[in-house]
Amino acid sequence: MARRDDRDDRTDDPDPDTGRDRAAATDLHSFAVELRRLNGEINRLVHGFAGEHGLHATDVLALAAILDSPEPLTPGRLREHLGLTSGAVTACLDRLERAGHIRRVRESPDRRVVHLHYDPDARSAARSHFRPLADVTASVRSGFSEDELSVVLRFLAAMNEQLSAVRSPGR
Repeated sequence: MARRDDRDDRTDDPDPDTGRDRAAATDLHSFAVELRRLNGEINRLVHGFAGEHGLHATDVLALAAILDSPEPLTPGRLREHLGLTSGAVTACLDRLERAGHIRRVRESPDRRVVHLHYDPDARSAARSHFRPLADVTASVRSGFSEDELSVVLRFLAAMNEQLSAVRSPGR
């Protein structure tokens, strides 16, 4: 965890928009605080969606993984992504299928392979619940230039890439 005295890219020039010195605006502690706040707000929305649909928060993470995957996920790849046991993934997929959020489809020549698909009708419920997040994102984006947004996206992509390689002990 970052300490308050961890500083990178120091400059004593005040930020013209906030009046804070730039070192305080870009130090590691400030990033840690803002990332935790963002994570907390998104978790609040995730838990709300889970509660409304009789799901666990992990189920919503599974839905996001299925939605965001460039190709249909298999239960095994979902297990690796979430870091769960195969039994926990099976229970998660059973809940999601019972709730009408996903379909398991055997669509390859090898009938043993199961692909997971987010049900199109269930997407509208998710869109409705997460609409405030989309609206806030659009509002905040409008205050940044394309160049600034490019840097933000590059930062987030790099964080996700490197964090995906970090595993808890024993995993």
